[in-house]
Amino acid sequence: MRFAESVQYLLSLGHETLTIKLGLRNTELLLQSLDNPERSVPAVQIAGTNGKGSTAVMLDSICRAAGMKTGLYTSPHLVSITERIQIFGQQISEEDFARHTATVRAASQRLLESKQLEALPTFFEQLTAIALLAFREARIQLAILETGLGGRLDSTTAAKAGIVAITPIAMDHEQYLGHTIESIASEKAAIIRPGVKAIIARQEPEALAVLLRRCEETGVRPVLAGRESASVDATKVRIGLRGRHQIVNAQVAILLAQTLSIPAEAIVHGIETAQHPGRLELLAGEPPILLDGAHNPAGAQALRSFLNEFGRRPLTMVFGAMGDKQLEQIGEILFPLADKLILTAIDNPRAASVETLQSIATRFGPESVTKLETVAEAFTSALSNTSPQGMICITGSLYLIGEWKQQHE
Repeated sequence: MRFAESVQYLLSLGHETLTIKLGLRNTELLLQSLDNPERSVPAVQIAGTNGKGSTAVMLDSICRAAGMKTGLYTSPHLVSITERIQIFGQQISEEDFARHTATVRAASQRLLESKQLEALPTFFEQLTAIALLAFREARIQLAILETGLGGRLDSTTAAKAGIVAITPIAMDHEQYLGHTIESIASEKAAIIRPGVKAIIARQEPEALAVLLRRCEETGVRPVLAGRESASVDATKVRIGLRGRHQIVNAQVAILLAQTLSIPAEAIVHGIETAQHPGRLELLAGEPPILLDGAHNPAGAQALRSFLNEFGRRPLTMVFGAMGDKQLEQIGEILFPLADKLILTAIDNPRAASVETLQSIATRFGPESVTKLETVAEAFTSALSNTSPQGMICITGSLYLIGEWKQQHE
């Protein structure tokens, strides 16, 4: 199987969110058929609404600074699917990705033909198995797994990580996780199982109450970031990722590193050198371009805080988003910041139409609002209508950032 064929095969399983099938049975059966690669290496699982990806990359950077051979599994990717699986800081090769995909596809087909499964495992279920196969083959020392959605029924939970962390919880993916902060917290709290070590970020009171109740039910003593003593003070480290909200994520990463007995020097170096493309990623130029995948109100608020402190004027905002997000709340937070607002549609079946976005912009946006159907047209317009002293901010979805990067990198 060639790389292009492997990608096409996975895409043929359907969009990873639209075809999501929450539940562990498929993943567990698939991993069993592959001789349980998840049992070959200890793992850290990170769940939460915002910051789980940033926490994962910070922990990975810390571990590598300490000389540990890590495997990092994150989602979504921006340009290439190989971004999701990294081994000691390097993306999996296209050849290795294709080879492991062929193995997982064959195992999935056997499960279907033997009627152990009624349908092929989903995109995310098979991709999780691909990552764990790659980690076993590479003989990594630690797998760092970012939860895809929720926690209780997410494929990464089948790895049964011995160390878990929960970053800040907010409203998102309500159609899958529930329409209250308590129900969402309950889904994520389920990764806390008897015998695990659990790190919990600062939370809203309603979410924290759910998490602490789960810890009590499972006999787990949680380590609460911001309350427990840490070997490194996150507020005194030059964090490599932009935004004051990253202090909360750094606190979690530091406590995870302490749990792994990593020395303070490696923790500091890892925090300072961590990178996470598409999250307050600033590209120098005249004007500079800020890329941020803020896709829920909490993420939008973090972006707003950064722009209020560090943004340049005039600000042109290119905005595109998924239709199943809290568009009203995101628009109310972000649109008033823009001097010029350019609305566009992402090339994705879940994307919100420009007409939908315009109805929100009429209430919260600036006087200058433009609708353009493609990301390429939107960016061209932004460049031609923003002075060198200003700034262009591209935001609303990581899928938007990915599409832009495909066109310009």
